[in-house]
Amino acid sequence: MKIEMKGIEKAFGTNKVLKGVDFDVHSGEVHALMGENGAGKSTLMNILTGLLKKDAGSVKVDGKETIYTNALDAEHHGINFIHQELNNFSEMTVAQNMFLNKEIKNKFGLVDQKKMNQESKEYLQKLGSNIDPQSTVANLTVGQQQMVEIAKSLMTDAKFIIMDEPTAALTENETDILFKTIRDLKKTGVGFVYISHRMEELWEICDRVTVMRDGVSVNTYFTKDVDEKQIVHDMVGRDIGDYYPARNPHLGPVALKAENLSGGKFHNVNFEVHEGEILGFSGLMGAGRTETMRALFGIDKLTSGKIYLEGKEVKLKNPSESIKNGIGFLTEDRKDEGLIVDQSLEDNIALPSIDGFKKGWLIDKKAEDKFADMLIKRLTVKATSNQVTARSLSGGNQQKVVLAKWVGSGSKVLILDEPTRGVDVGAKKEIYELMNQLTDRHVAIIMVSSDLPEVLSMSDKIVVLYEGKQMGVVDAKEATQEQVMELATGGK
Repeated sequence: MKIEMKGIEKAFGTNKVLKGVDFDVHSGEVHALMGENGAGKSTLMNILTGLLKKDAGSVKVDGKETIYTNALDAEHHGINFIHQELNNFSEMTVAQNMFLNKEIKNKFGLVDQKKMNQESKEYLQKLGSNIDPQSTVANLTVGQQQMVEIAKSLMTDAKFIIMDEPTAALTENETDILFKTIRDLKKTGVGFVYISHRMEELWEICDRVTVMRDGVSVNTYFTKDVDEKQIVHDMVGRDIGDYYPARNPHLGPVALKAENLSGGKFHNVNFEVHEGEILGFSGLMGAGRTETMRALFGIDKLTSGKIYLEGKEVKLKNPSESIKNGIGFLTEDRKDEGLIVDQSLEDNIALPSIDGFKKGWLIDKKAEDKFADMLIKRLTVKATSNQVTARSLSGGNQQKVVLAKWVGSGSKVLILDEPTRGVDVGAKKEIYELMNQLTDRHVAIIMVSSDLPEVLSMSDKIVVLYEGKQMGVVDAKEATQEQVMELATGGK
């Protein structure tokens, strides 16, 4: 079986996002789709699965011109799309999400919840996951939610599975399980379209790769015949050089100090971060990194511990108090927590700084507009104006908007939780360079990341957590991946 897309074009108003793209995928292969955010990868797949209508070009399945009316139609014909932004209903159980619109009913016409729970568990176990089907999705981590999405695709007996950043929120063990599942399904003839920004995954799991740039398919290669340098060049249209810019920190006094912080999933965590420093937080998923940051920012409650800002103890009972004290927080889940996706970029960027635009009871919209434009330009957000909605941007540009609002608020301490998750190679380097610019202006940065090379390259010191316990603080210049991983897995 073969899917073939030729000369695909698509425009949103005057913005032409696809300009004649060619792409094909065969049964039993993993074909990677690479490109910077905004290159048109997701738009191309949305056209294939009927979420969008193409303006020109052809889609053929086994040589026959094919148009799917919607995603359900594509799914019924064996094409399943697992999106980067998870589409689960948070207050429903895992099993209810997995069987949504395809509920199992008993002979009386009633929903058979027991059988749905049992089958959900079986599909999750195929992925090596022990997630309880009766748990509400709201209680799962982002990585666990991703595993549920992947399990849902196995239920459809899919012939082709499209995966958009499937490993972005998975642990190393979960990724290994996913790759084993992909290899097993390949042997049965299932084909995969694999969208990822993780370059190393290409040679581990993919057979071919097509690179897109600015709405055009630039080149297609067998992965065995191409190297990383060529792919990066095709993606950005230039040689990007080293991914990680050099760190030359000039540390000032201690900006924030935490003593014996304890909460739901972490215990007795101690650290300090200086002005001009990047303090990395490393550990496996579930180690308590994000939970520590949420409690520090006042989203969740601390059960004990003290926080000092510039040497003075502060009580940060909620995010408003944290913001007033000069702390910003770029959360891991940008869609639900970092952005108001149906509001304009201007509204999103100005939100933490809104008091500064007040004139009596009114907002100075002219000043707010100028402020948003300045930050959009400074962070190179790709948008036609500051009035477009955050939802209309690619994932990487959404991430830049979240960063822009905290940069604009004048944060003295900036917490970045997975700052480059789902962000392409070009945008990653821009974010790294921005982090260096911020520390040059004496901002203290706390960075949580699951990307070990990122932690080692961009941090000055690294705090390593394991199952909520602090295993050590290491100097990033002297640390090795093996040393950090040993601590992250409970070693000494």
